[in-house]
Amino acid sequence: MTRTTRLPRSFYRRPTLDVAYDLLGKVLVHADRAGAVTGIIAEVEAYIGEDDPACHAATGLTDRNLPLYGPPGHAYVYLNYGMHYLLNTVTEPVGFPAAVLIRALRPLDGIPLMRRRRKVEQHATPTAEAGLCRGPGNLTRAFGINLKHNQVDLCGDRLYIENRACSVKAIGRRWRAYIIDCSAVSANTRK
Repeated sequence: MTRTTRLPRSFYRRPTLDVAYDLLGKVLVHADRAGAVTGIIAEVEAYIGEDDPACHAATGLTDRNLPLYGPPGHAYVYLNYGMHYLLNTVTEPVGFPAAVLIRALRPLDGIPLMRRRRKVEQHATPTAEAGLCRGPGNLTRAFGINLKHNQVDLCGDRLYIENRACSVKAIGRRWRAYIIDCSAVSANTRK
């Protein structure tokens, strides 16, 4: 039997790049009325501070990016290009805006529910399963995550990350990292 431990707040209250690399191989869990879904975090991207032009905090504090400045271990969910919700984990101490975007998951549990949410054929191949949560917009759709999850405490009981002692080989380039040879990772990342 695999031992699972929910990640504590102290896990997130660390330098963002450390959190990003350490999230690889951890398991994202979302349980709601529709059911529970889980997946191994396979690809992440870090955003650090007001000096990072790619970080939402680059323009300073706004209503939209307020969660970035808040307590570590909370979700920062936003609508991207008016189409896709993206899930980030807030990192660093309160007042320092930083987060890790969860870019891809390898589906574990609740795959039929993920397929329904993504409107993917129930008899899809195992290869197609790997694509259910490939890309941050597909991931949130498959997991039923939207703006109501913004600022949710990831140390709570409905949306959280577990350490299931998965062993992974990871690689990073700049502020993006991913699990080597994982079919759930974006194709353009693996190049």
